[in-house]
Amino acid sequence: MHAQQRPHYTQYILNNYIINPALAGIENYTDIKLSHRHQWVGIQDAPVTTYITVSAPIDKKDDRTTATSFEREGENPRGRSFVESYTSAKPHSGVGMTLINDQTGPLKRFSLYGSYAYHIGLTPQVSISAGFSAGFTNNSLNTAKLIFANPIDPAVSGSGYLNKIRPDLTAGIYIYSPLFFVGAAMQQILPQKLSFAGDTLVVRNKSYPQTFVTAGYKFFLSDDISMIPSAVVRYANPAPLGVDLNAKIQYRDQLWIGGTYRYKDGIAAMVGINVNSTFNIGYAYDYTTSQLNRFTRGTHEVVLGFILGNKYGDWCPRNIL
Repeated sequence: MHAQQRPHYTQYILNNYIINPALAGIENYTDIKLSHRHQWVGIQDAPVTTYITVSAPIDKKDDRTTATSFEREGENPRGRSFVESYTSAKPHSGVGMTLINDQTGPLKRFSLYGSYAYHIGLTPQVSISAGFSAGFTNNSLNTAKLIFANPIDPAVSGSGYLNKIRPDLTAGIYIYSPLFFVGAAMQQILPQKLSFAGDTLVVRNKSYPQTFVTAGYKFFLSDDISMIPSAVVRYANPAPLGVDLNAKIQYRDQLWIGGTYRYKDGIAAMVGINVNSTFNIGYAYDYTTSQLNRFTRGTHEVVLGFILGNKYGDWCPRNIL
């Protein structure tokens, strides 16, 4: 049987760092994201994913002297004038932390990573960063949830959790400007053989490297409204290629709506609001178009964002579209 080994993130465009460690420290502030995703509601023991990410710059310099020094009164703070005055990143580092808890049926995966990235300017408006995440993953199997066709030793079927801890490594690269981004990351670089064994119970699994490629471009529909089509491609041999096509429409730096088409799997609708310069929230609902839609009421995903040390009072990211 072939299946996904990494969670899906419908709102990855709100937190590309969850996919690619090269985004650590991309902004001028400490960016905290909390997310909860309940996939395929209505199916017993369907995937449930919760994560928290924290990323921050180290010694990042900014040419601005005040919060509004690049903005003209009455204009969209992320509009055309912002693009004209935008400058690429000064050389600086970024650090981050990721904690993920992903559970599907009797299997639970708890991961903890630390990240480092380095950013430099390529041209007056284009920057590049590279980074990596290193940490560990604890894979556990709840044997109490296993159902056997044939009788088995009760001591095994009721033995609780079997745990396996493995090292994990992710690396990525990211190119960005005020109008586009292109990124590539590889997760699970260290392939692992994983087995749970207890008396007559043996469960074997293997982790495979997962490649993610993301890209997006920003178009202005008016002075206040912009549209950002984007895509993410997932590949892990021998699983089939996964492709998400997305579109996000944003009003100034305050409100956005969006949609996703996931190839041969489903569609999704998204909405988000930047409440102020310290808090934002996004919600996504996925509708499954495969045969699973006879059994599920869809997928819900919430992303909460908290901004610390935002001395320029930005309501939305400067470097993430």
